[in-house]
Order: sequence, then structure tokens, then C-alpha cells
Amino acid sequence: MDREKFQRTFGIIGQTPEMLEIIDVISQVAPTDMTVLITGESGTGKEVIAKAIHGSSKRSQQTMVSVNCGAIPEGLIESELFGHERGAFTSASEMRRGYFEIADGGTIFLDEIGEMPLATQVKLLRVLESGEYMRVGSSVARTTNVRVIAATNKILEYEVQQKHFRPDLYFRLRSVNIHLPPLRNRKEDIPFLVELFVKEVAGKNKIQFKGFSDDATELFMSYHWPGNIRELRNAIESMLVLENGRKLNGTDVQKYLHEHPPVISERNLPVVSNKTVEQAERELIYRALVDLKSNIIEMKELLVDFFSGRADGLDTNASKRNGNGVLTMDEMERQLISSALERNKGNRRLTAKELNISERTLYRKIKDYGLQ
Repeated sequence: MDREKFQRTFGIIGQTPEMLEIIDVISQVAPTDMTVLITGESGTGKEVIAKAIHGSSKRSQQTMVSVNCGAIPEGLIESELFGHERGAFTSASEMRRGYFEIADGGTIFLDEIGEMPLATQVKLLRVLESGEYMRVGSSVARTTNVRVIAATNKILEYEVQQKHFRPDLYFRLRSVNIHLPPLRNRKEDIPFLVELFVKEVAGKNKIQFKGFSDDATELFMSYHWPGNIRELRNAIESMLVLENGRKLNGTDVQKYLHEHPPVISERNLPVVSNKTVEQAERELIYRALVDLKSNIIEMKELLVDFFSGRADGLDTNASKRNGNGVLTMDEMERQLISSALERNKGNRRLTAKELNISERTLYRKIKDYGLQ
């Protein structure tokens, strides 16, 4: 496969080993009908990957239907996915085809799959297993031939543990799992993304952009991009349009970046559906306080363990200390990774997320430190 041609065709920008590996995986699974689960933080480009899989598959000439499961109220999602018969409920004045019926022969992309209600998950599992579904208000089974691609920014292993997601559906969905790294873990790709977005925005708005200074470029590279690629694109668009295309320095760029952005847990904050704004805001604040309390408790326990000489299981054997009796950085890192692996029962994906490093880095360090 010609990677460069593939990237140009589907707009996948990246030269890091992680992104090149993802492109290779897409080329392998696209020709099949395997279900694919795409994971990663919000804004990392999960829909772009889904479109690339569909576009390079044997279904590329058929319809691809994208469904945001988190944006559909719980009471309507089954009707949206599977359709309904006339009179099935009060406002059902006529028969309506669902997304699975519309996508027959093509691909359906279920974004934010982690938000799907448990009752609907049962019916989705049936479609995945047998291709059968029923419209709301009907007892007649229908069949559909669709390829399912799902995406989420939640950690589904955690959602399964919390009984928010069915384990059978989770294992069925992740026949192939493509995990998109956050932008902060693939900073070598930032210059390519900036170049692409500048070209797109300047062309769309007919702007003669004079470029960025060196300190502006350094700022792009050092910023941690909590909103990932989506945040980068929006920032570029705002800079070019509002600054009238003039050359921008670091001070100019800083105005469009959030100095201390909030850290959003991958457990995900609630999605506003039919709630009032006040209710949603209260829930957001409550969830943030619960997470903060949990983090404080964990930090306190770690400090107590450390000063009692255990440091959450870190070995304080003198043979692993330097001449001053202090643990070396390598040994501290080795024991930190070992403890994290033990807490996560050997699950390397969860361990990498807990330590805020890429899985590739974790694999390398496990090998280097002999933790296999």
C-alpha cells in the first residue's frame, strides 16, 4: 500500500510510528467486514479513521451512516437506530426507517457508543450476531447487511466493571481495536497538521497568510492540546481569520490557547440531552468534585505509604539505591510501572493511560526493565 497516497486520499496526517501503524491496520481490516472499535480522547480524529476504513472497503460505493449515540435522547435511540411503525408511540404518525435499514449494504458508524443505554445494547448485540432487528412497535424480524464501526472516548473496560456497558457487546465490538493517541503524544505530527489547517482555512476564507514566527512554532510544539486535533484546527482558524492573515508571533498565538485548561476524565462527563442547563451544570460540578475527592484520597494514601517506607509497593532495598541512599530514577520508574501493572491486573492499555504514556512506550519500558 502507498501510505502517502492513502493519507492524502483520506486526510490522515501523521508520520509518527503510532500513526503509521494505524494506517497499516486500516489497510488490513478495511477489505474485511470485521467490526472495528476506535478509541481515544475527544478530538483525536476517530470519525476520520472510520471514513478511511469505509472508503477503502468493498462497501465504499454504498452509504456510510454516522450516528452520535450520545446526542440522541434515551427514549428515542431505538427508534432512530431500528425505525418504528406507525402508531408505535404517540408522535409516530407514520412509519420511519432506522439507520440500520438506511445503511443496508454499507457501513454504520456508531460514535460515542459508550453512551448507549443498556437496553439498546442488547438489541445492537443481536444485530451484530445475526443481522436481525425489529422496528419499534413491530413483531416482524428484519435483516440488514451492514458493517459496524464504533467509537468512544470512554475506557470501556472501566464501563464494563461499573456495569454501564455489557461485557458481551464489548468483546463483540472490539474484534479490532484501533486506539488513537492524543496529540500531546505525537507532537512530531503537529507541524504537518498546522500546515494542512493553514492551507484549508486560508483557501476557504481567501486569506494571504504570512506565517508564524519561530517562537510561535515552539509554542505549538510545547502546548499540551487537551482538545487534541479539533482544538488545533479551531485555534488555527481563529488566528487566521481574526488576525487578518498577518505574521503571528508567540504572544499572538498564546491569546488563542488556554493556559490552564481543565483536565477531563476519560470516564466522561454527562452529555446534555433533555436536561435543563442548570441540571447539567450541577451534574458536571458534582462529577468533578467526586473525581477530585477520589484523586486527593489516592494521593494521601500514596504519601502515607511513601513516608512509611513502602511507597505503594516500591522496593526500598538499599541495593537499588545510589551512593547517597536514594533510589535511582530508573529504579523508581521501574517500580512505578510494576505497581501500575499490578493495580491494573496486567492490562497494558489501562496501565499506559494511568501513567499518561503511549502503549508503545510502555511496551518498550516493560522490555527494558524485564517486567514481562
